[in-house]
Amino acid sequence: MRDMFTQPTDEAGLRGKDDTIELLKAWAGTSLAFAIYLVGGQVLNRAFLYALTAAALTCGIGFLLHELAHRMVARRFGAEAHFVANNPWLLISIALAFLRIFIAAPGAVWHRGYLTARQSGLIALAGPASNLGLAVLFLIAAFVVPATVSVLGLPISRVFAIGYSINAWLGLFNMIPAGPFDGAKVLAWDWRVFAVTVAVGLLLTFGIRI
Repeated sequence: MRDMFTQPTDEAGLRGKDDTIELLKAWAGTSLAFAIYLVGGQVLNRAFLYALTAAALTCGIGFLLHELAHRMVARRFGAEAHFVANNPWLLISIALAFLRIFIAAPGAVWHRGYLTARQSGLIALAGPASNLGLAVLFLIAAFVVPATVSVLGLPISRVFAIGYSINAWLGLFNMIPAGPFDGAKVLAWDWRVFAVTVAVGLLLTFGIRI
């Protein structure tokens, strides 16, 4: 999703930022916030380390793919595109997680260049579509990989369930057709693509449970 305040400019520090550092910073902050949310703020509990691992492999990876998809499609259309972490919102999301509220607003991919309505719509669609696609992969894996398998001490079935639910929700949430959300640009481009994407998001979020 897009930054809720103002678009960064060169004067505000966009120029010279390292995309890799910005992405890793946002990935770490988002994973930490989601892990705190999963354990209800009980960060001193031994289960927190397991929750942090699960968060990094599910929500964190989902965030990375979302933003990289935006950047890849924007650059494919010849636009200059960079990810910039939103430091204040990362800190806010971590603080809110202690109150059992999870908000994913780690930053945004900003792009410059002439783009048609279709190209802007496809750039916006790339993020939510990557989350919905990842949710489907987690769903398939849940039926293929034996539930007795563990990853880094975590039951694989738990990782798949978390990965499926959070990515389905992220994909649907970002399709809100208003304000800074990706759904607004997708709807402005093609209401049919918007409707199909939202329908898939609703099905995965509320229709299928694992």
